[in-house]
Amino acid sequence: MVAQRHVRTSSGPLVTALRSVDPSHGPVVEIGAGTGRLTELIANRLRAATILAVEPSTPMRAILTSRVLNDPDLRRRVTVVADQAPDLRLPERISTAVIFGVLGHLDATDRGRLWELLRSRLPVGAPVAVELMGGHEARPLPPIRMLRETIGTQTYEWWTSAEVAAPKLMRWRTTWKVLSGSEIVRTVEDTYDWATLSLEELADESGMTARPLGGSGVPGSPEIGLLIR
Repeated sequence: MVAQRHVRTSSGPLVTALRSVDPSHGPVVEIGAGTGRLTELIANRLRAATILAVEPSTPMRAILTSRVLNDPDLRRRVTVVADQAPDLRLPERISTAVIFGVLGHLDATDRGRLWELLRSRLPVGAPVAVELMGGHEARPLPPIRMLRETIGTQTYEWWTSAEVAAPKLMRWRTTWKVLSGSEIVRTVEDTYDWATLSLEELADESGMTARPLGGSGVPGSPEIGLLIR
């Protein structure tokens, strides 16, 4: 459900970002490929590209691998790896990197290692597409329902809220509620920390040039931009 929403909010700006990519320079590196919904989009938009899909989460990587396995075109062009973002094993040349839903999970040291690695593999002028959560300063956010879907006789709700964990760091809480009628059948909760970063801050620390792409216009859509090598 979240992946479907993510494609709806992020696919437009990502398609714009991919227009300037020359896949002859090497594979597209998708860092944080998740379950592969955006991997499909990248493959459809860059028909000549090979893709290195990076996903360290075992459950999501299993779904990603299944998606690739069951599509003959993806199976030929997509390689799935489990590396962590700062410790990627990359070929000598890549054409671009897509980094969605990842950067806020990394601290400044790990981001610095990642930028150094990407700069050493990208040709001059190549873009890196990055996704941010918007809001460049940490601030508390009250619970808000992000989606509501019905499957069979049950309804699924996804709620998020946030508190300030430290300067420039937000602690997000996600809650899934599964309801049968008005009765809550079960809830699943999780928390994670996310560094609040602006595109300009990423440009400064990466040594690249920033170009904003904006969002999709869908409420709650993330901020997306380009870093140009």
